[in-house]
Amino acid sequence: MNKKTGHIYTGHLHPLSQFTRKVLGAFERMGFELLEGPEIETVENNFDLLNIPRYHPARDMWDTFYIDDDKDITSRDKKLLRTHTSPVQIRVMKIKKPPIRIIIPGRCFRHEATDATHETTFYQLEGLVIDRNIKMTDLIGTLSGFIREVFGGDIKTQVRPSYFPFVEPGIELSILWKDKWIESLGAGMVHPKVLQNMKLNPKTWQGFAFGIGVDRLTMLYFEIKDIRLFYSSDLRFLSQF
Repeated sequence: MNKKTGHIYTGHLHPLSQFTRKVLGAFERMGFELLEGPEIETVENNFDLLNIPRYHPARDMWDTFYIDDDKDITSRDKKLLRTHTSPVQIRVMKIKKPPIRIIIPGRCFRHEATDATHETTFYQLEGLVIDRNIKMTDLIGTLSGFIREVFGGDIKTQVRPSYFPFVEPGIELSILWKDKWIESLGAGMVHPKVLQNMKLNPKTWQGFAFGIGVDRLTMLYFEIKDIRLFYSSDLRFLSQF
């Protein structure tokens, strides 16, 4: 309450929460089940079982916060703050039999310099589908439908090849936003090695996975220029949403 005017201020959802709810609603209407996982993970779940083994050069893509000082960083049971939400895929596939259709929101952490487009703490939203006869066209159709529902039915999308260790083939999906192609998410068909790590026969089961940078798309959706504003707790910024 403002003591001078007597005005009572009511709270509201943070812009990241607003956009996350919008995205989750889109995927839940497609039949995805909402799940969550722990923010403290093991090297095994975060890297090894996702086809990023010890000394794999792809580990250089993530500057990681490790927790156990008494263990080597390559130890499979060493603890860390997860660098992506993909470890939840591993946890689910260990206990749940296909078919699987899940969406996983969560906070991630990377030890890197902050600027207008990078933060040490950020949010991702992971999707995973495992079933029989899953094809790349199923993935592209799912992502295109999600983009159209969230950003509008007339928005154009573009797919091009990319590399991620846990999918093969991998793609990036871009959207045409204000006359510019902007990368919006990474995805691909689940790598056969990952399926084998989860005791699934790649000849019987196929799947696709995708990862959405919630902060990045929220910035695009609300036309926000600096990611650091999300974590500043500045009411002048937050009250605009």
